[in-house]
Amino acid sequence: MEAANYQKTLFGYPTRRPGDKWAFTYYRPEMIPRDLTFETDTVLLLSEADNALGHLQGLGRLIPQPELLVGPFLTREAIASSRIEGTKASLSDVLKAAEDVSEKTDDIAEVGRYLSATRAGLQLIKELPLSVRLIKAVHEILMEGVRGEERLPGEIRHSPVWIGGSTPNNAIFVPPLHDHLPELLTDWERFVNERSRLPLLVRSALMHYQFETIHPFLDGNGRIGRLLIVLQMIAEQRLTSPLLYLSGYLETHRREYYDHLQAVRETGAIQSWIQFFCRAVKEQSEDAVARAAQLVELREKYYKQAGDDRSRVNMLIPLMFQNPFMTAKRVQSAVGGTPQGARNLLERAVEYGWLQFMGAQGRGGRLYYAATEVLEAIESPTTYERPQPTYGA
Repeated sequence: MEAANYQKTLFGYPTRRPGDKWAFTYYRPEMIPRDLTFETDTVLLLSEADNALGHLQGLGRLIPQPELLVGPFLTREAIASSRIEGTKASLSDVLKAAEDVSEKTDDIAEVGRYLSATRAGLQLIKELPLSVRLIKAVHEILMEGVRGEERLPGEIRHSPVWIGGSTPNNAIFVPPLHDHLPELLTDWERFVNERSRLPLLVRSALMHYQFETIHPFLDGNGRIGRLLIVLQMIAEQRLTSPLLYLSGYLETHRREYYDHLQAVRETGAIQSWIQFFCRAVKEQSEDAVARAAQLVELREKYYKQAGDDRSRVNMLIPLMFQNPFMTAKRVQSAVGGTPQGARNLLERAVEYGWLQFMGAQGRGGRLYYAATEVLEAIESPTTYERPQPTYGA
């Protein structure tokens, strides 16, 4: 890490371990600032993002059975957050593997661990504050049984790490030495739990930046740091359901995401990072609202079509929204009855146009059906607006 690339700022400075001739340069973060002055562009973007987040929060309260949307949205988040770290699983891959374990790859397993870690975090946040205890518990689940498992699941690192390059000397960034972690994590924990006059989105942006800069684990820091954003919003009751999948924006703008975090470390460019973070919240909140409305419309259409049907085909509707890939085994497990009865319900759903027969797949030749309209609503890519240079233009 080149010390010349880093200025001493409010957020930290480059340094070396004193008295060690073999020492390398690393970044020493300062404690998180509790007071900031905001540029006009930052204030305007904060307002827009907060308004969009409010619409998403209202949607979670108003729509019937919002939990039926949580599964697809959590899966989108898990896939995008894992892709930022290099996995290549698609939404269809993950959903199919949920029905047939023979379809599971290492990448799909990592997405699955992220989903498990997310669900654990959503339970823990009901009982615990955002804390080192919580992040260690979630990290242990994230890293269990997948690549990187040997990298101390659930344990704060006790050795150096670096990002980019083969050694600390040619790395782009070297996080603080493990000696500093107790003090830094204590401050981080205090910051996310104390009363503050800073807006939530600013605190969330600072919380995420500092977590990624501290880099408390040997592996999995990015995924845990992004998960903490939603947990914080739920803990502070700005979201009633985890419908915000922020990693979709961060994956699409991955280079900008990393560059903004690095610019805070190098030059203290906190305004640009907060503005980028607010754009991400705004865009993903709006996308989640539109996507949820489309899914709710489909769900209501299906229930209306099945209104006078004497079969139990309407029992397939929530199953399709949980996972658009359907098999007779899954239907029988959820609805009961015989294998033939389950197949009859699937064929009835095909007649309604809800499902499309996809043929036999997997090692056992299992017959698959897909809720193509639901899948399209979940899987369709997001179109992002490009940010305007300034608001005064």
